[in-house]
Amino acid sequence: MREINACLFDLDGVLVDTAIYHYKAWRRLANELGFDFTEKDNEKLKGISRIQSLKLILEWGGIKKTSKEIEELSQKKNDWYLEMIADIQPNELLPGSREFLQELKDHGIKIALGSASKNAIIILDKTNIRHFFDAIVDGNMVQASKPDPEVFLIGAKLLNIQPQQCVVIEDAVAGVEAALAGNMKVIGIGDKGVLKEANLVVASLAEMSIDQLNSL
Repeated sequence: MREINACLFDLDGVLVDTAIYHYKAWRRLANELGFDFTEKDNEKLKGISRIQSLKLILEWGGIKKTSKEIEELSQKKNDWYLEMIADIQPNELLPGSREFLQELKDHGIKIALGSASKNAIIILDKTNIRHFFDAIVDGNMVQASKPDPEVFLIGAKLLNIQPQQCVVIEDAVAGVEAALAGNMKVIGIGDKGVLKEANLVVASLAEMSIDQLNSL
């Protein structure tokens, strides 16, 4: 057993569920381009960047766009998404999120965010949990998307904690792979059958405790 000194959290699907807003914005864009986009399609975008997501969606729709057009469409989708999350409230945090963050803080465990979202700070502010984080790494700070471990390695560096002393909490396969590639333990939030590479899988943070963390 090794000592755990830091937890690095993904945002969407772990602390707060904004997937429905992403889905609605992507579907609106797809419909505008002449095809449909399903919730099943949306699941395939977990953990990857906005531009990568858009390129996949365009591929599914059989549509080719220039780099400039892709940037413009990406911005349009993000504007719609920001309109939808403008009224997000603290009560939209997923079960156990605030309680587990507080427990980590009480035990002196460092906390970082490692998210592909470029709007992470807005969401942390609106849900009143930003103060829990000792470091925030979002889509504005990284070049490579998960499953590349860059986002988590930057987080560990900002916390001044060795990767092997960090635990990542993720809901996406790409995020689990990124954590393992960074030599970190990983807890999956969701389905054990999907997140089978994780060291531990729970349904939500409501099931988490310091004892479970230290047992990894």
